[in-house]
Amino acid sequence: MSHKMPQTLTDPSRFDITCLEDEIRADQLTGELLKHFCSSLIEQNGEDPLTAGSLARGADHFLREFIIGDRRENLLKLDPERVRQFAGNWYIVKTLEPNMAELGDILEGVEAFYAWLAEHRLFDGKLAEEIAGHCGQLDFYRERIEQFWAIEGDGYLAWNQACPLPGQ
Repeated sequence: MSHKMPQTLTDPSRFDITCLEDEIRADQLTGELLKHFCSSLIEQNGEDPLTAGSLARGADHFLREFIIGDRRENLLKLDPERVRQFAGNWYIVKTLEPNMAELGDILEGVEAFYAWLAEHRLFDGKLAEEIAGHCGQLDFYRERIEQFWAIEGDGYLAWNQACPLPGQ
């Protein structure tokens, strides 16, 4: 794959979502961007193909399921707090068997992807560092999963309020 990304992948406005057609386009462009990410990890960083693929899959889940599919937001204009909302709430509620092994893989991919975007000047470096900080809060997310499984009665409201997802 070429090291030069097409303009369609570097133009943030192409990832704006205001309607279903925009969502479909953003989803497709995200797939292309993730292929460039994966290839770059292998070709330029010397990453093992299995590791590169795992990182791309992790980022893919976060981006296409949550940011694009659920939040309908532009991945190149991401609020770093979205990572915490994803990992501490959305993933736990929307996943049949939420677990730290899977969540850790997803967060590792998200962190690597946004670092790569920042390296290619497609995302603000300071925001990428904030994203990395949220990705690293594994103890917090582990506790959130454990607390979720321990919910009894009407305890969901209190659990949800501890790490709310806007619009709920």
